[in-house]
Amino acid sequence: MTETSTRKREIGKERSGAAGSGGRGRPRRPPGLPWILPALVLSVGLIYYAIGYTAYISTLNWDGISPDPLHVGGQNYTRIIRDPVFWATVRHTAVFFVVTFVVQTLLGLIFAVLMHARLRLAALYKVIIFIPVVLAPAIMAPVFRHMFAPDGELNSVLQHVGLGALAQPWIGQTSTALPVIMFITIWEWTGVTFVLYFAAMTQIDPSVLEAARMDGASNLRTLLSIIWPEMRGTTIALGILGAIGALKTFDVPYLVTIGGPNYATEFLGTYIYRQTIPLGHVGYGGALSVILLVVALIVAVILQLVGRGREAR
Repeated sequence: MTETSTRKREIGKERSGAAGSGGRGRPRRPPGLPWILPALVLSVGLIYYAIGYTAYISTLNWDGISPDPLHVGGQNYTRIIRDPVFWATVRHTAVFFVVTFVVQTLLGLIFAVLMHARLRLAALYKVIIFIPVVLAPAIMAPVFRHMFAPDGELNSVLQHVGLGALAQPWIGQTSTALPVIMFITIWEWTGVTFVLYFAAMTQIDPSVLEAARMDGASNLRTLLSIIWPEMRGTTIALGILGAIGALKTFDVPYLVTIGGPNYATEFLGTYIYRQTIPLGHVGYGGALSVILLVVALIVAVILQLVGRGREAR
């Protein structure tokens, strides 16, 4: 009986070893490899190749046409450090991110709370809030250019209500051009913030909210002490998306102000385009693109680490 049991255990070990090795000496193939192979080939063959080629171009003094580009090493990166317009774009991006993220977060949270309050015609309000998200900036840019023009609708309204002293060329002067771009972006993307917060609020256990009401907590206290902390993960995700979106902002400032006046609405994306296409400084534009990629990765990692640190507490 003992020898038979021992033999059965040995046979079981041999079978499990053969199954683990995929057969007689054959290495086991990952079962999911055929499914991820197309995406892997696309990523390595297209995305990472483009990144590597951009990094190579950043070491050239090249207009994108001549067959004999001049290798200059890291001179393009040295030029970036001394470029005042580049540092202006960094300031614009930082201010743009902080203002748009804070305002969109507040508006999205307020809209989400109101929509959970069982308002009449709530479905209609949701559609109205989300409509700007699906409108192409190329379609809305002429509308906003006309609205904020010296003889546009905004100044006409101000004059009709007795506030004509506030009328000004909103996108024609450096002091107001950037706030106009931020206003348009907030109008366009608050719907996304609203939808994510609305979805996050549906995941909160209703019994927790009911217990807070039974304990006498006001609506404001419930919002600040229960709802807002429960949506911390959504806020962190929105912060990462907002930071990356601010770094690659291009369409609204280019279509509305073309980066002007006097570089007042110049962002990294518009500056890269200006240097690469109109001015023909392809190597310098490549260096700016590499800097943009590195900064985006650093910002995303920092925000992710901050979010994990807060969740650990």
